[in-house]
Amino acid sequence: MFLRTHIYHKYLFIGLLCFLYCSTANAQLLYEISGNGARQKSYLLATNRLVPMQFLDTIPNVFKCFGKCNKVITEFAMQDYEAIAALRKAALLPDSVKLTNFYSESDYEYIDNTLRINLGLGLDKLCRMKPSYLTEMFRTELMKQWLHYDEQSSMESFFESVAAERDIPVIGLDNIGETMYMLFDREPFHWQCQELLKVIQYPENEVKQERTLKAMYLDGRLTDMAYQVEGPDNTTSISFSDYKVYCSRNEQWVKRLRPYLTEGGAFITLNAIYLGGEKGLLEQLRKAGYRVRPANRRKLEIKSTNQ
Repeated sequence: MFLRTHIYHKYLFIGLLCFLYCSTANAQLLYEISGNGARQKSYLLATNRLVPMQFLDTIPNVFKCFGKCNKVITEFAMQDYEAIAALRKAALLPDSVKLTNFYSESDYEYIDNTLRINLGLGLDKLCRMKPSYLTEMFRTELMKQWLHYDEQSSMESFFESVAAERDIPVIGLDNIGETMYMLFDREPFHWQCQELLKVIQYPENEVKQERTLKAMYLDGRLTDMAYQVEGPDNTTSISFSDYKVYCSRNEQWVKRLRPYLTEGGAFITLNAIYLGGEKGLLEQLRKAGYRVRPANRRKLEIKSTNQ
């Protein structure tokens, strides 16, 4: 009886170690990039704007890897204040376009009332803004109200801010024109109008999907995040047409990353939604010849003993 119980506990312990190893192996957010002529290793961190910067303390080696790097690469360099000013200007509608022409009177009034309640501003103040901008403003407010999003404490821009303080170069993968297109013009105007109305009518869908993606992120399930968007039941704020644009952009990003990866010492921070899956940036880097593997991988050694 004692021997049987001892054996049971032994295999239970081994099974638990295997489970912990598999969980660690699958929950990866920090990657090491080497090979393909790179003179020094670079690192890629998956981020999520809803996650506070304190979460970085739970990612093994992230600060150690950052300390080895001499440049930060991100989607768009938010420290470029002239570019930010240009983006604000690009968010404005042309004088010839009026939002009232794209909504019924009742829908326009409904949008106006909802924005007043949630943003403190109505369409009398915001009617000059493009619908895609208003949609993002409303989504952001939803995340603040329901998912405790705080822009000031978000992990997303942490390393970019630290780099700016230390005079470390911050490099954007997209130029200002490409960023304007991605934010304001990748969808036809009438689609933008319908998207704004849909988000305002069904805010609970936005919150549910963002909560789901955040949970996947915290588990390091980057592939699941990609499939959440790719799948036929996708109800995220990212449409499949958007995802196809992201996939095409990933291929372009690999080309733009090449000189920085060859030099090495790059710390890359990008939204996790771009990284996983067959067409994600991680797989595209591997196809380009780079060795991409978890930077916080661990080896478990189980020593057998004679009992």
